[in-house]
Amino acid sequence: MAPWPEQFHAVVVTNLTARGGRLEVIDLYYDWPRGRDLNLVRLQLPDGGEPPLRNVEWANGTAYMLDAASCRTFQFAVGLLPPDWKARGAAYLGRARVDGFDCHVWSNFLFARYYEDVATGRPVAWNFIGMERHVLSFEPGGVLEDSSMWQAPAYCFDGSNGGDAADGVDGHGSRADLVNSMIRFAGAPAAAASFDQ
Repeated sequence: MAPWPEQFHAVVVTNLTARGGRLEVIDLYYDWPRGRDLNLVRLQLPDGGEPPLRNVEWANGTAYMLDAASCRTFQFAVGLLPPDWKARGAAYLGRARVDGFDCHVWSNFLFARYYEDVATGRPVAWNFIGMERHVLSFEPGGVLEDSSMWQAPAYCFDGSNGGDAADGVDGHGSRADLVNSMIRFAGAPAAAASFDQ
């Protein structure tokens, strides 16, 4: 059971259509040595050049979901999954064929499945209730050097966050599904997250 690389970049497609949402393309940057993870989320057929939603997660459990106009701060009971999370109590569920790959199947709780290619150890997909993520590319060692993408802007801290946590950033309910899915994948119960206004 190989651990994740300490740093990687993955391009992931998320299917939220079972929940009435759309497809999303996510550039995921995992940076364990710096204690952070970044998801740049682009919606399917965005309105008028809509910039990507940023979800920045830190090892201490703090996360920011933001766009150009609004921000939500979340505090989770758990932080980032460590590279060796499978060795730290994840359940091995056997093998399955997913997206054309022979995969090992892992779970760190009952309602999620993580699929990794038997031949290479690369992630292929992970599934939650009503949501599927499929990995299109996986680049071990891939990093995002643009420090502005990692830093939450001042409006995340000055009380002018705007929006409603139930609706997600800028009222996009599917964006709230993204955060809920991340809570589930990290293994934290939804009640462990606090939504700061």
